[in-house]
Amino acid sequence: QVQLVESGGGTVAAGDSLRLSCRASGDTFSWHAMGWFRQTPGKEGEFVAAISYPGTRTSYANSVKGRFTISRDNIKNTLYLQMNGLKPEDAATYYCARGKSVSFERTKTDYDYWGQGTQVTVSS
Repeated sequence: QVQLVESGGGTVAAGDSLRLSCRASGDTFSWHAMGWFRQTPGKEGEFVAAISYPGTRTSYANSVKGRFTISRDNIKNTLYLQMNGLKPEDAATYYCARGKSVSFERTKTDYDYWGQGTQVTVSS
């Protein structure tokens, strides 16, 4: 069974950094792009970043470009999201997701498995 487990969320002040992790179980990591999305109550889920397999290409939402970095460790089956310069508008529940193919996509329907999410709170 595919399982994605996020960690690393928390409460930080504006300008601080956090690194989110997403551990994938079993043989669920290889040959799949991975992505991060985020959601706040009452809003649609928003694409944040994605990375191809094995990790040569990345894509970012304009709102996080230059501040967030997505990466993956294919030996540890772990996806990361380094978030620097956090802003109050970055506060959300962050979800990692497994892409249906090796190439990253920016739409939710291109992902087939999702984690439970990790909460990020940013105080101004």
